[in-house]
Amino acid sequence: MRIGIVGSGQIVGVLLDTLAGREDILCTAICVRPESLKKGEALAQKYGISTVHSDYGRLLADQTYDFIYIGIVNSLHFDYTRRALLADRNVIVEKPFTTTAEEARALAELAAGRGLYLFEAITNLYGPCFRFLRERLPRLGEVKLAQCNYSQYSSRYDAYLEGRVAPVFDPALYGGALYDINIYNLHVMLALFGPPDSIRYHPNRGHNGVDTSGTALLVYGGFHALCTGAKDSASPGFITVQGTRGYVRITGDPNACPFAEAVIDGVREECADPRADKRMAAEFESFDRTWQAGGLAECHRMLRHSVSVMEALEQASACII
Repeated sequence: MRIGIVGSGQIVGVLLDTLAGREDILCTAICVRPESLKKGEALAQKYGISTVHSDYGRLLADQTYDFIYIGIVNSLHFDYTRRALLADRNVIVEKPFTTTAEEARALAELAAGRGLYLFEAITNLYGPCFRFLRERLPRLGEVKLAQCNYSQYSSRYDAYLEGRVAPVFDPALYGGALYDINIYNLHVMLALFGPPDSIRYHPNRGHNGVDTSGTALLVYGGFHALCTGAKDSASPGFITVQGTRGYVRITGDPNACPFAEAVIDGVREECADPRADKRMAAEFESFDRTWQAGGLAECHRMLRHSVSVMEALEQASACII
């Protein structure tokens, strides 16, 4: 699979490091803003990318790749993805999928109508520890409680406190803890249990109204799920699901899910992801397998999940206003 990249920020660097040296998944083109052209050229030289564009229309017309990867500011995901689909290009768009549920539904319908692949890049649903958790869920008995916490002190938070607001702390660009970090927790809960009966978000707001941290309460029939995310403070990350016969727990940040354990009916099992430091590898390998196998149905099943997450995210974000 050949990829044309849009963007030059931190997440693009993570992807390029993940795919460096691979021959099955290649980055063949990159598109950056004109003012970031030197940065794009430096990335191209470092990672062996053959073509650098500073115009998105030219990237859309470039036929040297199979998928566009969109790794830019959250507020532009919808527009750039829509333009790519209208140009009949397959797309991988970084989380969050869009900024509203209406946008998510529109993109899913557009991709399905044109017979195109459209994936949301959400790392934690593709690794072995998430599979370990999901496979043991039926053995837990009656689920009573689920909890997630993904909290990291942002490298941009001190600047934010001084009044220098990066996109990740700009509510106009759909920054904030819910969209940037707690979304990993929501993806896990909805992948395991489906959409909740109701959702309520309790944010801590910063000086410009953005949620710098917060907890979402998801109400399901018979149990509650708590999803906490923070960019203004740090703590060990985890995902825990408790049932009447035991528990399953992922230890480590929920975007990577490096280690899992289960204790069910007194029997303990473990799972470790040997590639947790390459957390984007598993998702891109899955995208490649699905595409190579002609798995449009599987792709569109995951799209429905992404839409449901955006619906939940939209309900939660209404509590920030």
